[in-house]
Amino acid sequence: MTNTSRSDDHLGITQLQSAYADCVTRRAWHELDQLFHPDATLVVSDGRATRTIEGPTAIGELIDGAVESLDLIFFVNLNTRIELYPDGEGTARARTYVRELHFEQRLVVAKEIYGVYLDRYVQLEDRWWFATREWHALARTAPDLALHATPDGLDDWLA
Repeated sequence: MTNTSRSDDHLGITQLQSAYADCVTRRAWHELDQLFHPDATLVVSDGRATRTIEGPTAIGELIDGAVESLDLIFFVNLNTRIELYPDGEGTARARTYVRELHFEQRLVVAKEIYGVYLDRYVQLEDRWWFATREWHALARTAPDLALHATPDGLDDWLA
């Protein structure tokens, strides 16, 4: 693998993550089918319960239900570490820390949510897709400060 190919793959995954953040911020759920492979899964752990959602449409419906009461949301990728080709060419995984700002007119301050995504990607026809995303809530600020346990295996997610 050449350095140029590695750089292109790294950039492609970064662009995929940015596109996801843009979709969530704009609530453009119909665009998720361009980001998630058709058989992709999302595992959601909010610190209390864990559930698995399959397919881009169901993923969009879940997120929409979680944010529908908000007047405004900003989804920001804070930091990402990408590992290319852990399971061969055309595969990658990453650990991405995110921040969500949730605004509701009835609240004086924004609620901040912090979490981490543990992602697996697949490259098909020169395009990167989410194969799996695992969302783990780490903290939130409102209405009360809440801290959640760091997910098992976080430090071992990348080589």
